[in-house]
Amino acid sequence: MIQLKNVERSYKTGAGQTWVLRRINLDIQQGEFITVMGPSGAGKSSLLNVLALLDDQWSGQYWFRDQAAHDMKRKGRGELSKKNIGMVFQSYHLLDDLTVQENIDLPLSYKDVARNQRQSLVADVLDRFQIVAKKDLYPSQLSGGQQQLVGIARAVIHKPALLLADEPTGNLHSNQAREIMELFRGLNQEGTTIVQVTHSEANAAYGTRTLQMRDGWLVGDTANPSLEPSSVAVNG
Repeated sequence: MIQLKNVERSYKTGAGQTWVLRRINLDIQQGEFITVMGPSGAGKSSLLNVLALLDDQWSGQYWFRDQAAHDMKRKGRGELSKKNIGMVFQSYHLLDDLTVQENIDLPLSYKDVARNQRQSLVADVLDRFQIVAKKDLYPSQLSGGQQQLVGIARAVIHKPALLLADEPTGNLHSNQAREIMELFRGLNQEGTTIVQVTHSEANAAYGTRTLQMRDGWLVGDTANPSLEPSSVAVNG
C-alpha cells in the first residue's frame, strides 16, 4: 500500500541542520495495524506527518498504491490525502469556526457524498461517540477529551483507506480509551490500514506489529528484529 525509500526530514536551526527522520525505508501492506513507539523526539510524529502528506519538506520517495507522491505537486498530494487518509492529531486540529457537526462532516465533502447521506452518517457518528448534545458547539466550548473524540470521529467518518493516529487516546479516560481502541480494531478488521503512535503498552497491544524509533531512525521491528537501523522495513 505504502512504500517509503530513503525518506529524510531535517530543519535548519541556529546551530545548523537538525535531522528528525533519517533514511526511512518502510513498506506498509494493506490491512496492517502498526504501532510506532519510542522516546520523545524520536521522530514518530514527523513520520506520521510525512505519511499523511501534510509535510512537503522531506526528501526521498513515497509511493501510495503505486502513485508516486514524491513527484506530485502540493495540490495533487492534498487530493490524494483527502480521499484516502484520516488523521487523528495529538493537538486535535479542529477548525475553530466550525461546529462539532460541521467539523465531523468536513471529510465527507471531499468524497462527493450526497447531502442526505452525509447528514445520516454524521448523525450516526455523533450517536456512536455520544456527543449528540455537543453537535452545535464550537471547539472552544469543549473540554480536551471532547475535542479528542470529535477529532477521532472526523478522522473515521469517511472510512479512510489509511488511518493515522498520534496518541489517539491521550486525553481520554480509560473506558473511553478502550472503546476507541476497540473501534480502531473493528475498522482494521474491515480493511482499514492503521498506523498509530503511542506510549501506551495497552494501545500497542491492539497492533499487529510494532516499530521502534530513536533519534529519527527506525531501530526496531518486531517482525524483523535483526534488521539494521538504516534498513528496517515493514513487510506484509
